[in-house]
Amino acid sequence: TPHTGWGALERQPGQWDWQELDAQMAYLDSVKMGYGGILIGSPEWNTADPPGHLPVNHLKGWSHYVTEVVKHCQGRIRRWEIWNEPPNFTGKNQTPADYAEIVVAAYDAAKDVDSGCLIGLAAKSAHLNYLEQVIQAGAKDHFDYITLHPYEILSTVADNVGTEPMFMNIVPSVRKMLAAQNPAKANVPVVFTELGHDLGKGPEVQAQALVKAYTMGAAQGVACIQWFEGRDGDSGPMGLLDNKGQPRPAFTAMREMIRHLGQQPVYLGWIPLGGIHRGFVFEGQAGPVLVAWAQNAGSCEFKPGASVQSVDPLTGKSSNGPAFTLTGAPLLFTNLPRPLITDAKANRNRPMQWWGADYSSATSVSLTTGENQKLDGLRSLSGDALAKSVVAYGGSARAGGVPGGNVFVVDPAFLSYTREPLEITVVCRRNEANDNAGFKLIYESTTGIKTAGHWFTIPDNKTWHTATFRLEDPQFVNYWGYNLSLESDGNTYNRYYLKSVEVRKVKDRR
Repeated sequence: TPHTGWGALERQPGQWDWQELDAQMAYLDSVKMGYGGILIGSPEWNTADPPGHLPVNHLKGWSHYVTEVVKHCQGRIRRWEIWNEPPNFTGKNQTPADYAEIVVAAYDAAKDVDSGCLIGLAAKSAHLNYLEQVIQAGAKDHFDYITLHPYEILSTVADNVGTEPMFMNIVPSVRKMLAAQNPAKANVPVVFTELGHDLGKGPEVQAQALVKAYTMGAAQGVACIQWFEGRDGDSGPMGLLDNKGQPRPAFTAMREMIRHLGQQPVYLGWIPLGGIHRGFVFEGQAGPVLVAWAQNAGSCEFKPGASVQSVDPLTGKSSNGPAFTLTGAPLLFTNLPRPLITDAKANRNRPMQWWGADYSSATSVSLTTGENQKLDGLRSLSGDALAKSVVAYGGSARAGGVPGGNVFVVDPAFLSYTREPLEITVVCRRNEANDNAGFKLIYESTTGIKTAGHWFTIPDNKTWHTATFRLEDPQFVNYWGYNLSLESDGNTYNRYYLKSVEVRKVKDRR
């Protein structure tokens, strides 16, 4: 994205410097690369709204900046995103209403200059709670598309803990929110203007995350995904190319995805692949293409009913055969038999039931830990590692300190975006040494992440104890990649054991 920020263009009041912007646009035009612009910032001379603050105290100057930059770039930049990841990069005490003010001012100014330009409403991660508040505060009807940066949800997918339903629910949640708050905009495009994964767990995991992101993004109707980033920059090792310009497996994966699916993949539908696993079918460049992997760090057998070609997107290498073993590493399949394609199309609008059941009418979801664990519409981000973790009290519990084990997600079919009072019950017990232990419940609310009222101190280790929390304003959208969390002080996570957690809809309780 070329530098279109206010502070870079109007360094002194009324003095505009277009030289750097023009050079950047000229280069992008020369390599035939499409680009948009970000309306953002406040110049240093605007002391009422210093850099890093939304310029709500100088809306006249903000509107003039928008007018000038849109006029200067007309015919070259058509899509404008307002700010980057709000409420990030705003003043500490600035609110959704402040963002709504600059959105309305920018929308009106831009449309007066170029009625055909498109204005994007933005939020960090997948923070739909914030977007809802912005629309309620006055931004209604003042946008043409939505931009999100759902890094956190993709990270859980990359970790193979079974959170594909959360990622697949991003666009449906946006649609639910818009239908409720701004029906006229219910079907505007949703764009991931940033999405990526670093090399923390290796270049192969990064590449696998890319394939899963583009596959599930296209399947749920994301209009465009812009991978962050093309080449390593100032955000660490996240590029398709390293800082020397050498390609990583993610570069090859992107190449293979484009080669087989094209620039604008057409989603046909999905097929079951044994138990909880799913595969996505697209109309590819030379015929239908299946993209498939096994979730939850598991594996499954794929027997398509005929000999097909598989392609490893990380290497481009292919093989042929009638049967394959799928793992968490995605594969592309071509030369698909017609019955498989027919089944995929028939399933297109059916619930995918990634977790093995339809929870849309359930009154509660729960998990039971230990050697005989049971996951019933509720998961911790340690996934199936629960069954393999340190257990106590005869194998009927697990340690509260198991990585990710104190962070929970519900099946989106059970509750997503819709506001509904909940009761959370946690059955727990101190460790064998009877160390002092306790926790508080953190959850996604209508106003963002919130604490549920009280601290629970676990009395002792003589028996199992039940902590109960009542949530009046939950609004689960997975904007940080989770819905609920049990938080303890310091290193006290490892001082207790969890036996079970239940999330129940209060209105359905008997």
